[in-house]
Formats: sequence, C-alpha cells, structure tokens
Amino acid sequence: MLQIPLWKRIVIWGLVALGLIAALPNAFYPRVEGHNDAVAAIEAAGETDERIAARDAWPSFLPSNLVNLGLDLRGGAHLLGEVEVEEVYAARMDALWPEVRDALRDLRDQIGTIRRVDAPAGELRVRVSRPEGMEAALSAVRALGSPVVSLTSAGERDIAVSARNDVLTVQLSEAEKAATDDRTMQQSLEIIRRRVDEVGTREPTIQRQGEDRILIQVPGIGSAAELKSLIGTTAKLTFHPVVGRTSNPDEAPGARNMVLPSLNEAGIYYVLEETPVVSGDELTDSQPAFDQNGRPSVTFRFNPTGARKFGDYTANNVGALFAIVLDNEVISAPRINEAIRGGSGQITGSFSVEESTELAVLLRAGALPAKINFLEERTIGPELGQDSIDAGKVATLVAFAAVLLFMGLSYGLFGLFANLALLINVGLLFGLLSAIGATLTLPGIAGIVLTVGMAVDANVLVFERIREELKNAKSTGRAIELGYEKALSAIVDANITTFITAAILFVMGSGPVKGFAVTLTLGLITSVFTAIYVTRAMVVIWYGRRNRKGWTLRGVSLVPAETSIDFFRRAKVTFGFSATLVAAALVAFVALGLNFGIDFKGGTTIRTQSESAVDVGEYRDALSGLGLGDVSITEVFDPNFDAGQHVAMVRIQAQDEVEAITPETIDAVEAALQGVDPSITFPSVESVGPKVSGELIWTAVEAVAAAIVGVLFYIWLRFEWQFALGAVVALVHDVAITIGVFALFGIQFDLTIIAALLTIVGYSLNDTVVVFDRVRENLRKYKKLELSGVLNLSINETLSRTVMTSGTTLVALIALLVLGGDVIRGFVFAMTLGIVVGTWSSVFVASNILLWLGVKRDWEKKDPAKGIQSGETAS
Repeated sequence: MLQIPLWKRIVIWGLVALGLIAALPNAFYPRVEGHNDAVAAIEAAGETDERIAARDAWPSFLPSNLVNLGLDLRGGAHLLGEVEVEEVYAARMDALWPEVRDALRDLRDQIGTIRRVDAPAGELRVRVSRPEGMEAALSAVRALGSPVVSLTSAGERDIAVSARNDVLTVQLSEAEKAATDDRTMQQSLEIIRRRVDEVGTREPTIQRQGEDRILIQVPGIGSAAELKSLIGTTAKLTFHPVVGRTSNPDEAPGARNMVLPSLNEAGIYYVLEETPVVSGDELTDSQPAFDQNGRPSVTFRFNPTGARKFGDYTANNVGALFAIVLDNEVISAPRINEAIRGGSGQITGSFSVEESTELAVLLRAGALPAKINFLEERTIGPELGQDSIDAGKVATLVAFAAVLLFMGLSYGLFGLFANLALLINVGLLFGLLSAIGATLTLPGIAGIVLTVGMAVDANVLVFERIREELKNAKSTGRAIELGYEKALSAIVDANITTFITAAILFVMGSGPVKGFAVTLTLGLITSVFTAIYVTRAMVVIWYGRRNRKGWTLRGVSLVPAETSIDFFRRAKVTFGFSATLVAAALVAFVALGLNFGIDFKGGTTIRTQSESAVDVGEYRDALSGLGLGDVSITEVFDPNFDAGQHVAMVRIQAQDEVEAITPETIDAVEAALQGVDPSITFPSVESVGPKVSGELIWTAVEAVAAAIVGVLFYIWLRFEWQFALGAVVALVHDVAITIGVFALFGIQFDLTIIAALLTIVGYSLNDTVVVFDRVRENLRKYKKLELSGVLNLSINETLSRTVMTSGTTLVALIALLVLGGDVIRGFVFAMTLGIVVGTWSSVFVASNILLWLGVKRDWEKKDPAKGIQSGETAS
C-alpha cells in the first residue's frame, strides 16, 4: 500500500521546517546582517541607542546565520601568500649563537680559540683551533638542545650537531623543522587575523592552504594593494648595538655586522651588530601617543624576559648608541644615558598621526615570523559584485519560472507537487549553506541554477516510471508505489556519480571552484531528499483524500507515449560523426591551443569601465612605454552595465622572476589608461604568479583524471566493466569536444572552466547511468532478446526522461548564459555545450560501446557457493 508511517511523516516535515527556518534570515539579509554586526559591536564596545535598535530589528529567538557572500558578489581583496619558513631557521641559529659561544668559551683549554664562519642559511658553523677537542665541543653544544615540542616527535632533540675536521655545524633537527614550520604557519595565521580584525572588516577568510601557504580574503576592503600594506608589512621591530655610522652603504661592515639606512637622516647609514639584543616578539603592548614636543610617537612595553634583557644591556652599555630598527630601517639611534629597567619605551620619528596609529596596530598584532611572498592577488570592486548579484538574481528567477512552467505543463498536478518540492529544495539548500557558514560565490549561483535544472531529474524519473506502471494496468496506488521503488536505483546511481565529481572539485579546487562544489554537493543532497521523501509525502496526502481509481498522470509530453526508434540502425554513422568531432577537437587543440586565462598562464588582468567607447589602439599606445611585455586588450559586451558604460579587459603577461605584479606597476597602468580617458575606473584587478599558474595546470589535469578514475571505479562496482568503459568513453568524448570548441573559438579557458568540465563529467554520467540502469533491468527481464534490442528498448523507455531533464537544465543554463553577465559566461557556455554533447553521447556513444563489447547474459545460472544468481553481483 502507498503509505508513510506517522513517525516518518513527522521527521520529513520536521526536517523541512528546520531547513526553511535556517534559510529564513537570508530573505532579510540587510536586517539580519545589521543585527549580527550590532550584537558583535555591543559585546566589544557596549550598548548605544543605534546598536540596540539594529540588534532588536531581528528577533533574537530566530536563527541569524547567513550565507556569506564571496568577494565576486560583495567586492573585496583576495591574496594567496607563501610563507618563507626557511627564514625562521636562520633566525633561530642567529639567536642560538650567543649560547653556543658562551658554552665553547668554557672549553678554551681543550678546543682553543673559536670563530663563527659563513654558512648556508639555517646553519651555524664554528671553527675551532684545536680539532682534537671536538668531542668535548660537540657534547657541550648538544647539551644546549631541548626536547622537540610536538606530539609526533616525543623524545627527539631540537638541534642536530655535527663536526667535520675543525668546523662544528649546528642546525635544527628534521623533527624540529617540522614543528617549527607548523608553529610558523599558526603564528602567521594568528598575526594576520589580528591585523585584519583591527580594521573591523566583516567575515574575512584567513586559512592555511597546503604546507606553507595562507589564503586571505577580506570583503569590503578597497584593493589587494591596501590589504598587502596591512598584512604584508612584517613590522619587525628589533634593537641592535651600534658599531658606527657611515655615508657609504657599500662599506664592508665587518663579520656578523650589517649596514642599514636611517629613516630620518638622509644619506646616513648605521653599522649594526646582526644579532639583536631584544626583538618585537617580546613586546606585550604598543599604543600611538605624543612625545614631549607634541609630535606623534609610538609607545611600547616588553614582557618580563624582554624587559630583563633590555634593562641588563642598557645598564652595561651606558653612553653607547642603541639602534631601534623597524623593517630593516633605523628609526632612531639614541644614546643610552642610564639603565632602563621599566621595560617600556617610546619610538619617535617623522610620523603622522595615521602612521603612528598603523605602526602601533602592527606592533601590537606582533611581527610576522617570516616573509610572505604573494603569489596571487585579486581585487573585486563592490559595484562589480552588486552587478553580479543582480544578474544572478534575474537569471535564477527566470530559470525558476521556466522550470516551474515546464514541470506544470508536463505533469499537471504532480508537476505542481514537484514545483513545490523544488521551492522547498532551494530553501533547504540555503538553510544548509547558512548552517555551515558557507560562502556563496558567482559560480555558486551557477551551481544553484544548475541544481534547479537538475533537481527535477529525480521527480521526472519517478513520474515517468509511474506512467509506465499505469500503462501496465496497475492500480493507481500500486503504480505510484512501484514508480518510486523502481526509480530509486537510477536516482541513487546518477546522483552518486555527480557527487564523486563534486567531491573531487571540493578537495582539489580552490576559491570559487570550491564554492561551486559545496553548492552542487548540498544541492544533490536536498534534491534527492525532496524527490524521494517530500514529493512522495505530498502524493500520499493527495492519494488518501479520495478514491483514485482510473486516475492517469496527465500532462503535455515532449516525447510520444511509446517510441520504437532504432538508435543503432545507423550506428556507424552516428559513432563516426562523434569520432570525427573528437578528432577535429584534438586537431583544434593541437593546432590552435587554448586561450589560457591568468589562472594557468600567470599575469594580471585589469577590468576597465568607462563612459567613452573603448579605443583599443589608444589603450595599447598608452601602455607601450611601461615595458610590460605582451599586453592584450579586448572590449567586452556586458548587458548588466548601463548602456552608457563600456567595458574592456587588459591582460598583462607574467613578469619574469616576479611572483605577482607590484602595486606600483598596477598604479602605473591605471594612470596611463586614465590619461587616455579620465572617466575610466577599474572594477577588478587579478594577478597570478607563474609559480601558482604552473601548479594550477597540473591540479586541473589531476582533478579531471581523478574524476574519470573515480566514476570508472564506481560504475565498475555497480555494473560490469563493459558499462564502465562505455561510460568513460562517452565522458572523454564530451570533455574533448568541449575543449575543442574552446580552442577553435579562442574562448578564455580558466579555473571556472575546469569546474564546468568536471560538472559535465557528472552530468554526462548522470544521463548515461540512467540509461544503463534500465539496460541492466531489461537484461534480466528480457533474457532472450538480443543486446541491441535491449539497448534500443532501454533508450526508448528513458527517452522522455532524457528530453525532460536535458530540456529543463538547458532552460536554466540559457537563462544564465543570456542574463548572467560576462564574468561567468565562459563557465555557463561550457556547461550548456556539455549538456548537449552529454545527452548525445549517452545515447549514441556509451550505448554503442556497450553493444560492441557485449555483456554477459547468464543471469539465470546459480552460484552454488552463494545460492544467488551470478549476474546479480553486478547490480
């Protein structure tokens, strides 16, 4: 009987209610955002009338989690930095030298004189005059070591000491290097987080990426250059003994000394000892202030260890000069008049109030333990972000309306059930995104639109099955029950193959690609839930209200009720056509290559917007004198901008031996273009270094290969190897043709296209698996029918579903292609092309491969060991 137990109904509708309540705050985004900001401000700084009003604008008993908007929707800055952890090794050895020196001095009668000699970074080398006493020296220095502070390296020491001839070498042990790397990254993350939090930006993303990289995304900040100025400055404060002064920066400073310029004395350089007496790491506080003459200054206070070092040194060196060094510049070099025991001091110089405030922020946050090289920079203007939001809203609404109309016409009342479930599906999707604090990006909006198109697939599978069962003279209740039961296998298989590609996207992707993967994965979960449980719950309620005897599932069908098309009558022609397209695609790829975006080539892309028409020639002439190498300038049509706005993309090749283009170069480019057209603005700037671009190419290749292997393995497990091979050939066919079209027409190929290709992989397999699932069923049902007959029958039986699902998905994508704007046009074009090619391949490529390879038909034989039909192991 078509029934759902009461407890299950309560669970289903309870989950729906919870999901929709969690999604509710997103319908009142500005109000809830203001509420959240007010709550945080009250906790930090107390109540004011304005904050209380903003807090009370949203009820406290309702959830207030929102879907975070990515940089491409809100505007802001993105940086990918690489931490030079090796710098910390060298600093540790420099700090260890005084202890090593003192330990070896106690052994002068055995090792003679000692002298530090030059060594590679991260090593400390000491030459002794009496090598015969080296064993004593090794023992003394090893005694300076301490246990590694790490759960995985218990019992190991932090330094490795060795000797060769008369030279003793000290370096960090491998265990200590690993522990130091981890501490350095954690410290860098915390310091960057403090500095960003000082600015008060909303929802920054600061996270470790890989072994030595940090991803920083800050919405609302003006530019990547502004963000770099905040976090890229090391703010390394150190105090050094002064050896002398000079006007010659090239003067030899002597062993273990260095020459640094004076910040406030033009042409003056100081010779300092390299090893600092005390450093900014031992600061506990720093505040902007004014000196005795009313000039802006910065006060600081040491922790007890730093205060003791500072006090002892000043007591022992009264009358000597003492240099205060900030980021390799001498701020001041006052004379020590007396011992300074208080542990505090003041930095004076030519500061403005703003500069003293910023310096105090940097010192208070702490010094970055190592230099950060920025490999990738992106700036998205808030106007461009708002345009993307508006375009996404329009495209989503149009896609929604089209799909709802499509389903209503095709399945009548059941189509309305599916539409209501679709609305619940999107609500649940936003509820999950809010609950996990996910970030919604522009490709994420595309993922929602794709979810809207694909969400109907499970319902279509069920409804088409119900129609089939009704034709077989089943009662209404039994037909509906069998429809859900028999469609379940195809629904699960189809969605798991798409889930595999989405998981690979999440693991191997980054930024917007990862956001798309999250949206697609959660969309798959909510789609299956609403199709299998929510829609069924609605149908059960409808069925139980009256006698449904003689009921039929009415609606406009895009495909005749019964078709008997022979898809293999011209198999050589159809397969030859596909083979020709693949060959042509490969030729286009080899001959023309792909128009790689900066994600893969490296370089910088600057988006311009102006009131005057774009003159490519004038733009190029203006930039010709900057020595930037190959500069590409193209005008872009974007219907989302007002008619009076003109958009162009300026692409600058990666600069040799430069990880990312400098802010000064970007300023020069912008100034040159504004010289041509004063009204020009720059909504976005993106820069990717050659190191990252090279890695992204291999990551993309690995992602596609991993997707192919993953689905090959899954289909092999669920079916047989012939099915898996047919699916993979169809998959390669779809990807190859899509890449060939991009090569032929020179469409920009970037990371978002890789996301599209992987989605095509999932969709193509979704379509193919639905057909194969029916083939597997019919192989058991029609044991005497030839394989070609089984394949034809299966394709015809699923044809209505294929046309419906492809049609609804294409309607959604075309809405996004036309209305979504040029920012994601390449992504959506690849998806649209992939849907068309994927539908073709599931019918004419995968099935042809299966026909030629053949499938075992010994379903009726028993396995004596297991007592089951041997063929059932493939199901």
